[in-house]
Amino acid sequence: MICPHCERNLLRKERTNNICSHCGRGYALDPQSNALRLHDLRVRRIAFGLTDDGRIDIAPGQLWYALSRKRIREAKGAPGCVGAAFSVGALLTLGALVFAVPFLLLPAGALLVGGLVIFIARRTGAAGGVPRMPRRDFRTHALGPWQRTYGSLPLGVVDDDGRPWPQRPKDAPPPNAVLVCPDPSIAAFLVADGLPDRHGIALVRGAEHVRALLPALSPRGPVLVLHDADAPGELLLRELRAAHPERPVLDAGVALRTVRGLAKAVPYRDPGGKPTAEEKRRLAALGEFTPEELKWLAQGWRFPLVGVPPVKLLAVVDRLAGQAVRGADAERRHAADVGFLTWPGAAPDGTDPEEASR
Repeated sequence: MICPHCERNLLRKERTNNICSHCGRGYALDPQSNALRLHDLRVRRIAFGLTDDGRIDIAPGQLWYALSRKRIREAKGAPGCVGAAFSVGALLTLGALVFAVPFLLLPAGALLVGGLVIFIARRTGAAGGVPRMPRRDFRTHALGPWQRTYGSLPLGVVDDDGRPWPQRPKDAPPPNAVLVCPDPSIAAFLVADGLPDRHGIALVRGAEHVRALLPALSPRGPVLVLHDADAPGELLLRELRAAHPERPVLDAGVALRTVRGLAKAVPYRDPGGKPTAEEKRRLAALGEFTPEELKWLAQGWRFPLVGVPPVKLLAVVDRLAGQAVRGADAERRHAADVGFLTWPGAAPDGTDPEEASR
């Protein structure tokens, strides 16, 4: 690896205890000791690109996805495992029969069965796609060493630990709209880049926080929902629409059907985050998803908001928030109704929201 300080190419024996033997300075991440094979220069390069060369701030979840994306894609494929298992198993079986070595049949059978299991699992979508370093471990195994070494998060990365959803002062003016965003990284990202203040929007975590703000919100005040393309995200949107039929509840999240059709979108699978039997029943009862989509959701697949390029996500949410707030303004309601409230048709400025979000 390259030393992030003196830029010397270091062999393993030249970087004991994460210290460069040439310049004597310590570094945070060694590619030989973490699941994503991270090193300091790569983290800095990826973070700088995500921040649009320092023009915006990002949050840890967005950095985790960008650093994991290639490994997730590789885990989703991995065709060599099946081929190798079948090939070695067949050779062992042939050897056992030709040379009359029966004990080779046991490992041969294990390899053939293992290869068949992997093949079936991949064909059914139940294998692969699991991140090498889960998002919940990223802070401990990557950001923790970074902070201990450099004293702060990578340049341009804001912290999402604690409560990134801002508390509204009691004397604050009524919000123009409510933006629901369960993801702490996206909440921290939007706050750091000034979106809630720019539009006079209350940023909250979940459905229960929306109910607390309703007395201060105008009757036409919209609720925007930012959510992942996964089972909890799809159910959150429907829950809010059912609970507040009297006001616009607008989908500002990742569209499941759209993202599943994009070649560049890399979803991942969370084996520990599969929907419960009740959640699967509720999804099926909606009648809005195909059997294939229901199966995809049931297996724990998801495409997260942190996977959307930050510059693109900020631009789209900024535009949707502005249109939603204008829709709540009595003096401009008619003009906005012609545009955003007929989404996904053309917006008032003539742009196609779906095209702009790509």
